[in-house]
Amino acid sequence: MEKYKLPELPYGYKDLEPYISEEQLTLHHQKHHLAYVNGANAILEKLEKARQEGGEIDMKATLKELSFNIGGHLLHSLFWENLAPSGKGGGGEPTGNLAEALNEEFGNFARFKKEFTQAGLTVEGSGWVALTYDPMTTRLFIMQIEKHNTNIYPTFPILLVVDVFEHAYYVDYKNNRAQFLENIWHIINWQEVEKRLEKARK
Repeated sequence: MEKYKLPELPYGYKDLEPYISEEQLTLHHQKHHLAYVNGANAILEKLEKARQEGGEIDMKATLKELSFNIGGHLLHSLFWENLAPSGKGGGGEPTGNLAEALNEEFGNFARFKKEFTQAGLTVEGSGWVALTYDPMTTRLFIMQIEKHNTNIYPTFPILLVVDVFEHAYYVDYKNNRAQFLENIWHIINWQEVEKRLEKARK
């Protein structure tokens, strides 16, 4: 059966400097993200073995762990695509339909940036901050994701997501999440965010 695989980054490990260092990005991708991929695959193998052998399994604990690892893999995969080297697709402000949608919901880009950053700062413990699209109301919502799989809006496509686990920034910023969130705006790939918006609207 198919297993999860670690995706390649769409840029080099040095390409997001000075905002994310080569050391930080390498550790994040090759150690932390890979751990979720391996964790999910190990649980799938455990389930397959139990089904083949008719063995017992703690479904509550197993499914919680599987959700955590798959969530970590999927969110990291989205996160890498959300980033681009500064001046080479990353940074600046959104344009076109994305800018219009942000202005309609938040009033202006500065207000969106303020709310998104504040949401990232106030995620309890480890987690993520995301911009999502609600197909029912066609509105944009900010979502806090604790760990990888709680406090979510089910079925809302994620347009932009930023990792605020300490492992995303501890090499470069120690425990200064605020500085990390301030600098992440220099490498946001707004073209990718707009592509996701257009896809969500179809």
